[in-house]
Amino acid sequence: APLSVYGRTKLEGEQLIQQSGAKHLILRTSWVYAARGGNFAKTMLRLAQERERLTVIDDQWGAPTGADLLADVTAHAIRHLQQRPQDAGLYHLAAAGETNWHLYAKYVLAQAAQAQAAIKIKATEVAPVPTSAFPTPAVRPHNSRLDTRKLQTTFGLTLPHWQQGVARMLAEIL
Repeated sequence: APLSVYGRTKLEGEQLIQQSGAKHLILRTSWVYAARGGNFAKTMLRLAQERERLTVIDDQWGAPTGADLLADVTAHAIRHLQQRPQDAGLYHLAAAGETNWHLYAKYVLAQAAQAQAAIKIKATEVAPVPTSAFPTPAVRPHNSRLDTRKLQTTFGLTLPHWQQGVARMLAEIL
């Protein structure tokens, strides 16, 4: 049940691919980040250096998923499909576990403090707020959690917890 034009067009694209009859691998994901380019963690680190208090949404849930994990799983799945083309289809792919943006921000700042990063964190408070505190034109889902059991079972995978990937990314950027 997509909430926005973005979500509706993504779903329409998936349906058109499925209806085409072509062998396909569609991987649905969410909350994607990478060490390069902008991302939520980098934004929180920057804001924490500028402000004494951060306010972060606490009613949207998901699992931060690294682009490196997406690439690795995609490569694994393609190799698998070369031997078992009947396993083609649509799968959910996200890191294990779940969090909200508020807890994610707190984790990022705790990791930076633990790493004794060269950055000077000014923020002493990370306050939880509802989505309504940051109105946007696009409606955002409160639940971006994905059930990855089908992917893990079909491809023989165990997905790492979201904190593992975020910690690795932070080690690279701090």
